Amino acid sequence: MSNCRYELCKCFDMIDEYDVVVAGGGAAGAFAAISAGMLGARTLLIEKNGRLGGTITSAGVNFPGLFHAWGRQIISGPCWEAIIRTVSFDGIQLPDFESTPRMHWQHQIPVNMFTYSVVLDNMCKESDVDVRFHTMVSFAEENEDCIIVVVTSKEGLWAVKSKVLIDATGDANVAGILGYERVKSRCLQPGTLVNNLTGYDRKSLDKEELERREKEALRKGLVSKEDLQGASLYYHLMNGRLNMHVTDIDGSTSVGRTNAEMKARETLCRVVGFLKTIPGLENIKVEYCAEECGIRETYRIVGEKVITAEEYVDGHVYDDAVCHAFYPIDLHVADGIKQVFLKEGIVPTIPYGALIPKGSRRLLVAGRCISGDTDSISAIRVQAPCMAMGQAAGVAAFIAARNNVHVRDVDINDIKNRLVEIGAIVPDKCGQGK
Repeated sequence: MSNCRYELCKCFDMIDEYDVVVAGGGAAGAFAAISAGMLGARTLLIEKNGRLGGTITSAGVNFPGLFHAWGRQIISGPCWEAIIRTVSFDGIQLPDFESTPRMHWQHQIPVNMFTYSVVLDNMCKESDVDVRFHTMVSFAEENEDCIIVVVTSKEGLWAVKSKVLIDATGDANVAGILGYERVKSRCLQPGTLVNNLTGYDRKSLDKEELERREKEALRKGLVSKEDLQGASLYYHLMNGRLNMHVTDIDGSTSVGRTNAEMKARETLCRVVGFLKTIPGLENIKVEYCAEECGIRETYRIVGEKVITAEEYVDGHVYDDAVCHAFYPIDLHVADGIKQVFLKEGIVPTIPYGALIPKGSRRLLVAGRCISGDTDSISAIRVQAPCMAMGQAAGVAAFIAARNNVHVRDVDINDIKNRLVEIGAIVPDKCGQGK
């Protein structure tokens, strides 16, 4: 640690000490904190927004999956408890998980964003997790026996000391602050601003006229194939939303994120403005758009293990596998989606080593920024696997803090046993889970 960085740490009062600090309260971070708290770790959860849930609550992607594969459940634990509480409160019927759907997304579960955020609040309270909204990590320093975390909040800057820190920011922000190696894909996937469109009658849509108008608009540059995610205007209007692609954005910095948000809203407004010129769509309007543009990828860490696409589609069972994932490779490109579907019976796994930045002592990472190649992360980044790896990170952090050992020295069997204790499903040697 350089002298200037050490002097910076000393500028702030150390207001508290924790076993585990989690940065980011999204799909991975919320359940990392809840799992650590359930086991007895004194836990702090830091979240930049005003509610937990990440893309489900702030980006409007409120249909998490996939928790089941080939007729059996593969992801459970606190994350599944949160889903059950949410759908039970709102009377939502779950899909028939024993059947194999024609399309994978038919096993995604629609959740009410408000109810889900309240459920997460309650689960944090039940697990004695301290939650701080409107707060972000500004600085961190990793030492032999702790990590010092400086955060920015409405009160200004303050610091805490933690035995273990979990980076669940989605962008590996804390890993970057601490100097761990991060990589980006050569071409980043486009973003999407989730929205709902109203003010028109879907039954009255003239498909042929819409196709004619679309071709003309594409020729004149009024809309682009990227705007429409490679699908037709008719398809979007029948679904009541524009599933756009917002290209040439990088959400890894505040400047890049600002550009992404503004470009996403401009894209939606421009396309809706064009639609208003079509007879029958004069009164179309945006009834809802998410608070944030959904960002599919930015940085990912270089971990002790790197998940490859080949291992993912082969369903490789790692010796340190801590959870399952189940989603096709789902790489969004400018004007469409590249998908590679899993063969029947294949259920991929995620190794603990992919959650550990190479050489880390006190830092774990969970969520879409774990260690993997471009194609594998395009499948792993969806919400249910992120929740599952968050649970694994929370359990590992609890064990590391309790035993005062480095995260890479935590016994994998201890992690697996503790995961089973909180109700999670852990892959066995055959990948079947227990």
